[in-house]
Amino acid sequence: MHVRCPDRLPEDVYRQVLEQLAELSPVVQALPPTAALVELKGALRYHGVDGRRLGEVLRVRTISRLGVDVRVGIGPSITVAATASGQITEPGGVLAIAPDQVADWLGPLPVEALHGIGPRQAQVLRDYGVHCVGLLAAVPPATVQRLLGGRAGRQAADRARGIDPRPVTPRALPASASVSRTFPRHTLDGAAVRAALLDLVVTLAVQLRGRGQVARGLTLSLRFAGGTTWEKTRRLPEASAHDDDLRTLAYRLIDAAGLQRGRLTGITLKGEDLIAADQVAEQISFDQVREARLVAEEVSDRIRAKFGPGAIRPATTLLRVS
Repeated sequence: MHVRCPDRLPEDVYRQVLEQLAELSPVVQALPPTAALVELKGALRYHGVDGRRLGEVLRVRTISRLGVDVRVGIGPSITVAATASGQITEPGGVLAIAPDQVADWLGPLPVEALHGIGPRQAQVLRDYGVHCVGLLAAVPPATVQRLLGGRAGRQAADRARGIDPRPVTPRALPASASVSRTFPRHTLDGAAVRAALLDLVVTLAVQLRGRGQVARGLTLSLRFAGGTTWEKTRRLPEASAHDDDLRTLAYRLIDAAGLQRGRLTGITLKGEDLIAADQVAEQISFDQVREARLVAEEVSDRIRAKFGPGAIRPATTLLRVS
C-alpha cells in the first residue's frame, strides 16, 4: 500500500497518519514529508479482508479522526502501488491493482506516470517515441539502458514490466515534533508573543504525552517581517513532556532571542531527540508545588481527551482573548 497525504500537511498530523497505518500493519515505511508505504501481506491474513477494504478503512479513519483524506494505491509491488496512488485525483480515494491486472493497467499510462520516472527521463523517452508505459515495457532493456543510463535504464525497464523486488523497510520519522503559530499581523507585543509561546508549549506537551514520548531538547524558530529568521536549540536538563519543564526552557530560548523591536510574523517550537517516555526514570520530587502541577496536568489531559484539545487553554491566552 502506498499512501499519499495532502501537500504541506503539518508534521504532527503526518505522524498521526503514520500511527493510523501502524494500526493496520506493523510494517510501515515513512516517506516524508507526506507519503508512506505499508506491507500488507501479514495484515491481509490478520484482518481477513482484501487490500481495497483495508484502504477504505484507512480513509475512513483518517477522515473521521484527523480530518485528513488520503490517496491509497495498492498493488503487488512498490512501483505499482505508488503509480496507482499517483493516478487518484485529490482529495482522496483507493485504487487497487491485482497481480494479473498489472500489465494491462500500466500499459496505456503515459510514461511519466510510472513511479520513479522523472521529468527529464520522460522527455528523453518521448523524444525516441516511447510515450506510454506499454511501449517502454516492449523496448529491449539494453536499449532503455542506452537511453537513460545503466542503472536507471535497467530499473525503468523492469518497473514498466511490473518487476520491483524492493521490500517495504520499516522506518519511522526522525524523532522530533513541532507546533507553529502565524500572527495575523506583525507584532511587537511581548505579552502576545509570550502568550502564543505558552500556547505552543502546552500544545506540544499534550501531543508528546498523548504519544507516550518525551523530548530531550527544544528548538525555537522565529520568523520576522522581511523574511529573516532566528533559530536556537537547547537541551533539557532531563528528558520531559511536562508543561513546566518545556515552558521554562522555551522562555529561556525566547529571552535569548533579544526581540526588542523585532516584528514577528510566526513562531515554531520543536521537540527534539524524542524517546519513549518509559525509557526515562521519573525522579521522585519533594517539591509540593511541582507535584501539584503534575497532578493538575494529568487531570487536564483527561479533560482534553474527553472534551477535545480546546477544552483547556493556557491562562494567559484566555486573558488575551477576553
